[in-house]
Amino acid sequence: MNIDKKEWFDNVPDRRGTRCYKWDATEDREVIPMWVADMDFRTAPNVIAALEKRVGHGVFGYTLLDDEYYNALTRWFASRHNYVFSRESVIAVPGVVPAISAIIKALAPEGSGVIVQTPVYNCFFSSIRNNGCKVVEAPLQRVDYEDGTFSYKMDFEALESAASKEENKLFLLCNPHNPAGRLWTREELEKVSEICKRNDVIVVSDEIHCELTRPGTEYFAYGRIDPEAIICVSPSKAFNTAGLQIANIIAADDSMRRRIDRAVNINEVCDVNPFGPVGLIASYSDEGERWLKALREYIWENYDLLLKRFREELPECPVCRLEATYLPWVDVRALNIPSKEIEERMVKESKVWVNDAEMYGGEGYIRINIASSRDKVNEGLNRIINWLRGELKV
Repeated sequence: MNIDKKEWFDNVPDRRGTRCYKWDATEDREVIPMWVADMDFRTAPNVIAALEKRVGHGVFGYTLLDDEYYNALTRWFASRHNYVFSRESVIAVPGVVPAISAIIKALAPEGSGVIVQTPVYNCFFSSIRNNGCKVVEAPLQRVDYEDGTFSYKMDFEALESAASKEENKLFLLCNPHNPAGRLWTREELEKVSEICKRNDVIVVSDEIHCELTRPGTEYFAYGRIDPEAIICVSPSKAFNTAGLQIANIIAADDSMRRRIDRAVNINEVCDVNPFGPVGLIASYSDEGERWLKALREYIWENYDLLLKRFREELPECPVCRLEATYLPWVDVRALNIPSKEIEERMVKESKVWVNDAEMYGGEGYIRINIASSRDKVNEGLNRIINWLRGELKV
């Protein structure tokens, strides 16, 4: 199976009127949504075919996970990422967010602290607070480059300070990082492990974006460094199958896994639907891998377009280097307008919807979803850049 990128990714279906959270959350049909982490692309052809076959069966009862499911999961990570784990270490759940919530419930006593590296995925905050725990920030450090771009690095002193406090029991790692777009190196992750082990802090790593890396780069699974860490994975981001609701918790330690499994049952997120396993098995295949290669190439063509346009048309707003995800992070501090206000005004005034930094524990940035057709991305960038230029009066 060869994927024609122009045919498959340039021609996206009309998602309005399909109960699509991304497109139907506003009634204004002129708005281009470039916010929530949801791609507009059809998933891989073999995934569609597998789901169509399952629909043809016509019975959609309770679902049992079998050898085919676990073999597809473990083979994919072993062969593609050199990350080896057993099927016995896996707990299947409907999504990574329910997984994180159950893990916090299981391993972090109420009132204890959970460490995060801000800016970071917004659901980390709600999962921590919903379980009666406290958010403890160890902010990332910004790094600026001569070419006008920037990135982030871990502040290991801040992480050490947070981890050394006895009341802080867990560290939620985002690997790769959302929204900073960082692909953490082996050396960085080894330093994290060293700090957390020395301070008896359990690492929980959200690795949902692990397949969405810039071509020519590879993600390093945290479980390769610390087999006792808790790892959360799902094909949903890479294969655009979030609605199938399937994810996996990898917990090699028997005691921790039993506690997590109990919390999963307490939270009643222990059942998966009939389509999630079918989608995972088809995704984690040779055909799925070929489609994924074409997808990654297309996304980074979109990113290079965004980077070029901001550099040439709006250098006052630097772009963060994107190593993973499809969610560029852009510095809009030059406007001196709260990022939440920027998001709200853009929707009304320029008919484009982006995410503001406030929800990620930051300020002065916006996050832009570029996982759409080239023409939609270009039109969205037209609106974003024109609005920003108008506010900056350049």
